[in-house]
Amino acid sequence: MTRIYLIRHGQTEWNRQERFRGRLDIPLNAIGHAQAVAIAAHLCARPITVVYTSPLQRTVETARPIATAHQLTPHMLPGLIDIDYGQWQGLTPAEVRHVSPDLLDLWYTRPHAVKIPAGGSLEAVRTLALPALYETLPDHDGESLAFVTHQIVIKVLTCALLGLDMNHIWRIQQDNGCIDIFDWDGKQFTAVLINGTAHLPH
Repeated sequence: MTRIYLIRHGQTEWNRQERFRGRLDIPLNAIGHAQAVAIAAHLCARPITVVYTSPLQRTVETARPIATAHQLTPHMLPGLIDIDYGQWQGLTPAEVRHVSPDLLDLWYTRPHAVKIPAGGSLEAVRTLALPALYETLPDHDGESLAFVTHQIVIKVLTCALLGLDMNHIWRIQQDNGCIDIFDWDGKQFTAVLINGTAHLPH
């Protein structure tokens, strides 16, 4: 059995302000760094053999303590990069609603149908993230793997691994610093934990 840990990065100031982040390279804030340390402490006794991370700063900063606790070096996995929010990046939902109310409503009701202006889509995220995940599995059969990535990426992967339509992403909670666990038996994935946050400082 191969165990997969999907880990959302710690908090950034834009998370706190509820701004669309996407591929803008935003660092963790103080709370985010504390969350990264807490994740590493929680996972230090788990037999993790490899740590993969999105190339963006907020995920790398979250991955580094996890890797250090296991005497590993994080490996960049470009397919884990966040959705491209295009013209929405840096804006709050209220600011997007001011210019594109219908499209924002569609994003929250039928997100799979949305192509973000000058940006990407859920299908584009799936096309990158799912093959990236599958490509790591043959080299780590029976091991425990950590993937540090982003809210939308984890939501999309969760839908894909459980055979759900991507319009279900808003039914999957993913807090900053959360841990999701899936087991892979070589044929299918089983969800063990979704949005685990008991390890986080409150």
